[in-house]
Amino acid sequence: MKTFFDIPDLKSKIICETKLFFAIYDAYPVSRGHLLIISKKRKKDFFDLSKEEKLDLNNAIDLGKEMIEKNHSPDGYNIGMNCGEYAGQTVFHFHCHLIPRYKGDMDDPRGGVRHCVEGKGYY
Repeated sequence: MKTFFDIPDLKSKIICETKLFFAIYDAYPVSRGHLLIISKKRKKDFFDLSKEEKLDLNNAIDLGKEMIEKNHSPDGYNIGMNCGEYAGQTVFHFHCHLIPRYKGDMDDPRGGVRHCVEGKGYY
């Protein structure tokens, strides 16, 4: 997949949207309710977004959180963006992961996103 616009029947998968972003459930969720917030214009990553898009991203994240909480009761969240191939990005169309976290989903969640580099999560 080159962009999220390539998803068959994309419009039926959109669960909410703002002026500049839309959200869908992740096809490979790491937890119940895992959303992707995706730019309506194809932008490579966070650093390619305009000022206006960066401001509206906050609205999209808040709206996504509301949508998750309609069906789930998470105990926390991770918000993540992979920017570039060596950061793990595989679809070069801006998307932000909004990942609900639940008590007990990991034995020890301390370190959170620091675990993206092996051995660096614990300090």
